[in-house]
Amino acid sequence: MNTVVLKASAQQKQAMMAHYDRYRQTSKNPYIEAFFKLTGASLSIYTSGKVVFQGEMAEQEAGLWGYEPEKSGQTTIPGQNLPMIGTDEVGNGSYFGGLAVVASFVHPEDHAFLKSLGVDDSKKMTDQNICQIAPLLKEKIPHQALLLSPKKYNEVIEQGYNAVSVKVALHNQAIFLLLQKGVQPEKIVIDAFTSSQNYQKYLKKEANQFANPVTLEEKAEGKYLAVAVSSIIARAMFLENLVQLGQLVGMNLPSGAGSKSDQVAASILKQYGMAGLNQTAKLHFANTQKAQKLLK
Repeated sequence: MNTVVLKASAQQKQAMMAHYDRYRQTSKNPYIEAFFKLTGASLSIYTSGKVVFQGEMAEQEAGLWGYEPEKSGQTTIPGQNLPMIGTDEVGNGSYFGGLAVVASFVHPEDHAFLKSLGVDDSKKMTDQNICQIAPLLKEKIPHQALLLSPKKYNEVIEQGYNAVSVKVALHNQAIFLLLQKGVQPEKIVIDAFTSSQNYQKYLKKEANQFANPVTLEEKAEGKYLAVAVSSIIARAMFLENLVQLGQLVGMNLPSGAGSKSDQVAASILKQYGMAGLNQTAKLHFANTQKAQKLLK
């Protein structure tokens, strides 16, 4: 499916909505201001100002509004001219919520699409931007997403895993499962969370192995689009999980591990006991002890 993303001004959005008014349909996506089902394409106008055409006629429809396809050779980014898998995780530093790990396969042909979404500048994205863009990435880019719930996280920590070995297991499994789907990367990059030596030490304990070499690079999200894609999808998944867990206890769960997390944890302890925290939080964080002290 062809996808074209444009940035539109308020005036341009109004012009599009007037032009396509007879094709308007309802959308349940809270971030979509208007949705249109055209002949051979669909049009989604987001509250952020992004306009997304999808379908066989996407480029033709977008061409009416100034879109010009990038010529071959213009999309090459230094260090990204190979079909590759990139992985990243989100939730490791947050007391509440699970641990999301995603592996994504990006081909150089995907670069223009990803740049049009702003993926090459993903560090500057707000959570709202991420939640808007993640569904488009999930539809277009081959990927494997894993989410370790707080309850399961606490179980594996009790079994002898630590924060690093848990991530090694998840990154390895995400890559393994993505390779099983038939993608053929010429490079695999992990956004480094430990040394290569440490990674290999824990990797030996994993049942699922593969022959492809893996590179761990610091700040890989800013170097490789495949890693940036994984970061965005993982962040959206983590945020969704945070909301779902909050609904279990009837509270808004904060991201991170600051004093706000201590206060919310204390409220959960008071109302639900340790069982409530076991369902929503990573218990080995210092926030657990801090929350207990707040109740004394």
